[in-house]
Amino acid sequence: MKAHALNKSYLRRWLFCYVLLLGTLLQSCASEEQAIELSGRTMGTSWHVTYTPYGELLDVSSGDVQQAIEEVLEDVNRSMSTYRPDSEISRFNKTTPAKWFSVSEPFMTVLQGAIHIGEASEGAYDVTVGALVNLWGFGPDARNDTVPEESELKELLGHIGQTSLTIDKPGHKILKTDTLSLDFSSIAKGYGVDRVADWLGRSGVQNYLVEVGGEMRLLGKNPRGSSWRIAIEQPDSPIGTLATAISLSGDAVATSGDYRNYFEVDEKRYSHTIDPRNGYPIVHDLVSVTVVHASAMMADGWATAFMVMGAQQAMTVALEQHLAVYLIQRTATNFYSSYSPEFRQYLEDAP
Repeated sequence: MKAHALNKSYLRRWLFCYVLLLGTLLQSCASEEQAIELSGRTMGTSWHVTYTPYGELLDVSSGDVQQAIEEVLEDVNRSMSTYRPDSEISRFNKTTPAKWFSVSEPFMTVLQGAIHIGEASEGAYDVTVGALVNLWGFGPDARNDTVPEESELKELLGHIGQTSLTIDKPGHKILKTDTLSLDFSSIAKGYGVDRVADWLGRSGVQNYLVEVGGEMRLLGKNPRGSSWRIAIEQPDSPIGTLATAISLSGDAVATSGDYRNYFEVDEKRYSHTIDPRNGYPIVHDLVSVTVVHASAMMADGWATAFMVMGAQQAMTVALEQHLAVYLIQRTATNFYSSYSPEFRQYLEDAP
């Protein structure tokens, strides 16, 4: 069955957040130090960095900082992009089972973070979901907007599972015991944010905002001398509609939603978020998840895991793991939100 011509852009979901931040920054005339804003493209999306020059970067040109940031992000892309046939992850996916594969330290870090989330989420998150993502048309293969045959899904489900991975951390190598494919798309952008933020921190920068594809990490103050203010978008609403806003510093934030990237067949919506437990796109009333965490990589991965779970299980796991989580659910006529106790501190209007 062919799909209707409806494919919402994944890249638009955080446009409003960045516009709000940009407007805040442009009002910072009272700051003694002028913030520098840089941007570019990476991982099929955009990146933005705002920082106040300090430490080693005090006398470094913005052009040199831009180049350094792009090199950091290119290193992540070169390792973890499934859209590059020569990347580290693509080469591993092509290897035959029972053959050890040497990996870099960054690759190992992301893989172990993903496996931790997979175990803590009891399989709602699974880094070996790559083949299913491709089958549904949300991976590097050509998009066809069709619903796979059930026989295809059952066949692939038999090859999904991170228990089929063996990790030798001291030896920096991994092995698969089945014909599976890794997919870091739900965690690599967050890792890229962490890498850039760490580089800025090592350079002595004390105030920055780093964003890649909507995932952010922030430190210190904005140019007006107050905490960074981040907007959470209202799902399925015109750009500029605010669900809530949070203030934070020294943390990372990531949001996952099912309302921007999907296709429709016979008036039924198929989300880009695939449940690795049954092989199908998610179908429930949870439409947006925002996670605040010390690590952008972990916030990124957990946001996807919670989207797969649905609201009830997501809140249960968030409470068990003591995670700061904000959920938005859809009703027949409106939306309503809930959040974990750990998230309350970030809400500007929380009691």
